[in-house]
Parts: sequence; structure tokens; C-alpha cells
Amino acid sequence: MKLEEVPQDDSPGYAKERRAVYAQDADGGYVVAASSGWAVEEAANTLAVATFEAQAQAARARCAAGQGSPLEVIMYLRRMDIPTLAQATGLWAWRVKRHLRAKGYRRLSPALRQRYADALGCDVAQLLPEAEPPV
Repeated sequence: MKLEEVPQDDSPGYAKERRAVYAQDADGGYVVAASSGWAVEEAANTLAVATFEAQAQAARARCAAGQGSPLEVIMYLRRMDIPTLAQATGLWAWRVKRHLRAKGYRRLSPALRQRYADALGCDVAQLLPEAEPPV
């Protein structure tokens, strides 16, 4: 994009901050330009956050029904999905998916539970089977 086309939409998500983006100047070279936000980006981010919150609510309901695990709830609250959590833990995605179900979750070893806690940035006590899923 050209230097004069850099969006300046004052997005609330930027909290009065500015973001560095690359733009072409008049000579055709790339320079760093400050942007105060872009309405389209703000809408996409808002939609993504709402989707993760809906997934967390559904996971919380599955957990309360005994079909899911607190791991799934925390995963969505941390804005992660199965491939992202698998990459963060170094596990295969099929193993992570298995651990999101109640039966597979109850069988987690303490070492694997700690691995998930480290990847999710939470306390291992939140990942214990008897723990209440976070709100």
C-alpha cells in the first residue's frame, strides 16, 4: 500500500496506541508508517474473539456434563485451537484431541498435565480433573 493509504481509523482495540506497518513511499521504497487502526481489522479481531468465547462456553457445558475437560475450556480462553496447542506442547494433534475428551483427560500423567499448564500459561491445579472449569 502507498504511504498515504495507511489506515487511520482510530480503532478502540489499539487503545490510543499506534502500530508500525510497511508502506511504499513516493520513490517506491518501503518505509515504516504509523497506523492508528483499521476498521476491517478491528471487525475481524472482534469476530475471532467472539468465536473463541462461544467455543469456551460450549466446552464449559461439555465439561459440566462430564463429556469434556477443563483443558478444552482453558485452551479456548487462551485463544488457541487444537493445532496451536499441539504445536505449543510438542504433541501430535490427535493426542491433544484425545485429551480434550473426559476419558482421555482423566488418564493424563502429572508430567503431561504440567506440559499443558506451561503451554497455556496457567497453574497445573487448574488442570486437575476435580477442578472447576474457569469462568
